[in-house]
Amino acid sequence: MTESIHPSRRTVVTALGAIAIVALPAWPETARAADGSAMAAASGPVLDSHPATEPSGTHVRDVGGTNVVFQYGTVLPAFDGWRTHEPARDYVSLDKRWRFRFDPDDQGLDETWQSPHHDDRTWDHADVPAAWDLLNTPGFGSQTTPFGKGTAFTDGYAWYRTTVDVPASWRARHVRIAFLAAGYSAEVWLDGTHLGKHEGANSPFALPVSGALRPGRRQTIAVRVFRRASYTDYTAATPQPVTDDHELPYKPVDYWPYAGLTRSAWIEAVPQVTIAKLLVAAAGGSLEAHAVVENHSTTDFDGHLTLDPGRGSGGRPTVVAARIAARSAGVVRVVVRIPGAPRWSPAAPQTLTARATLAAGRSSGPRVDTLSTVYGVRELRIADAQLRLNGKPLFLKGLNWHEETAAHGRALTPAEYDRELGHVTTLGANFIRNCVYNRHPYVYDWADEHGVLVMDDIDTMWLNTAQEKLQTERYGLARALALTMAWNQHNHPSVILWGLQNESEIDANGAPLYRAWLADLKAAVNAVDLTARPVTWASNTSNDPAFDLADVIGFNEYFGYFYGEDSDLGPTLDAVHAKYPDKPILITENGTWSIAGTHGPATTQGTEEWQAASLTAHWAQVSARSEFVVGFTYWVLKDYKQRAGYNQAYNGISVMGLLTFAEERPKLVYDRFRKAVNPRGR
Repeated sequence: MTESIHPSRRTVVTALGAIAIVALPAWPETARAADGSAMAAASGPVLDSHPATEPSGTHVRDVGGTNVVFQYGTVLPAFDGWRTHEPARDYVSLDKRWRFRFDPDDQGLDETWQSPHHDDRTWDHADVPAAWDLLNTPGFGSQTTPFGKGTAFTDGYAWYRTTVDVPASWRARHVRIAFLAAGYSAEVWLDGTHLGKHEGANSPFALPVSGALRPGRRQTIAVRVFRRASYTDYTAATPQPVTDDHELPYKPVDYWPYAGLTRSAWIEAVPQVTIAKLLVAAAGGSLEAHAVVENHSTTDFDGHLTLDPGRGSGGRPTVVAARIAARSAGVVRVVVRIPGAPRWSPAAPQTLTARATLAAGRSSGPRVDTLSTVYGVRELRIADAQLRLNGKPLFLKGLNWHEETAAHGRALTPAEYDRELGHVTTLGANFIRNCVYNRHPYVYDWADEHGVLVMDDIDTMWLNTAQEKLQTERYGLARALALTMAWNQHNHPSVILWGLQNESEIDANGAPLYRAWLADLKAAVNAVDLTARPVTWASNTSNDPAFDLADVIGFNEYFGYFYGEDSDLGPTLDAVHAKYPDKPILITENGTWSIAGTHGPATTQGTEEWQAASLTAHWAQVSARSEFVVGFTYWVLKDYKQRAGYNQAYNGISVMGLLTFAEERPKLVYDRFRKAVNPRGR
């Protein structure tokens, strides 16, 4: 949903670009994270408390024709600080060893563990980034270790504390603390001042420190992280699930809910007048850039912005006026010709780097701030039931994959990402689906560089009708995740599809709630995406009553495994195409399972031969219909961990992968997938 707000002053138009501003929204400097203390579920485990709406205040404001995403009262900034340090900014990494303590009785708040005066010398230690699941869980990656022991099954609250020496020079800076992920939710304090709460285990967030900062002093950062228990007893013969309708996902699902500060964190000090975000769209020989500028100072800013489209673009730096009122956010729009820029494609993934530089004065003056972004020139559209990239029809030979390793859970190292994602190119795949959550920024950068196309997803998995209603009409976390997905991944040429949900419930009364929920999520991503990427989702049925809302029809199918016969797929695809002849169809999931090393007839479930034969049968039916089926996404690249005990799980390891979980040893189906011929080439 877009909230239209009139600018606080007239839009300024120049010959080279346009500027628009809007006053920063009225959002409390100290966000209230909860409307009560933690609650005990009827079955015993602690549930986190929730405010009336999701706690970050995520929303869109129309700033002179550009929709801008706000959180915590400021523009949701770019999160490139994990790898790129802009010259006008200061950075303090928080990737280090923190003090750490579990809080099973939820006593930390009452005992003021957030206070800088709290004595934490007897606390344990934990690395950041890391998942607390791996602190002490022997045999986490083994299929034979007994299930239910170790810190992988420690739920509820845990606390992190560390200190930082704040430079005295930061008195005239705007300072924020950035986290790339905290699972499942996190509250943050600086010297005992509550900065805010974030909900959603896999999306980055940045909290402005405002009045809590004490430049020239040592200050204490405290973070309280929460993870809901999946079951009341993990070792019970019939485990009883623990649910919370506000959370996403709201119940146990078949992937592991890694806990803790699982990705990088840092403090970023930027100028009072700063470029918070640079949105770009490149096609047709032009680069359109929207520089979102915040003025946190008490005086109006009158300067200029220079946009350099980058080496190899054939374009020249272009200068436009930048006038931003005090305590306001504005957008500076620039269109630059880039006649020499190469097109980005899987076969030739050539990227460029654009840089925006903000300076004082109308023609010349000191540099104030800079922000760069990587982009690619590509044109994506749908025509004649095909998905076309740069005018050529695509066929997506794809893989679902989970972001985890046996050694580090969801806190992968760069070497682990390279190894995991290296299988994608080895297998000849050109597409990955980020089922069902956003990935580390490293993944999108890798995909840009390697020419692998991406469907991005959010944590909206297995929702029921009541929760769809709650999310749409009141709580808004699903919408917030959709907005931040499109905002954060906007500039990546590899990202070609927005995924809205996975296998959620369709209400029985004509599906009005289901349709309203999906329409709300689609409106959210469309509101901020300048390139209008196609929208899809992974439906649990080929007869989804909201397929008319999708740009690409996506559904999961398990013919020959959960239901029907392998041969049922072809007629099903024909029926969907007959009903929606102008829409491309994407198989978002299909797969079976095998226990590595188990061999036998291709008709015997659980053998490597059966798993491989199933893939062959489904691939043949899909690739024969490439005039309207635009891809097939196998479930899944690698065996994966879960708590649900669903779908052939051994010590929580589901064995549906092309590779084993810990050893990453290929099964027979790995080679079968590699040899599957893409009907449209790369």
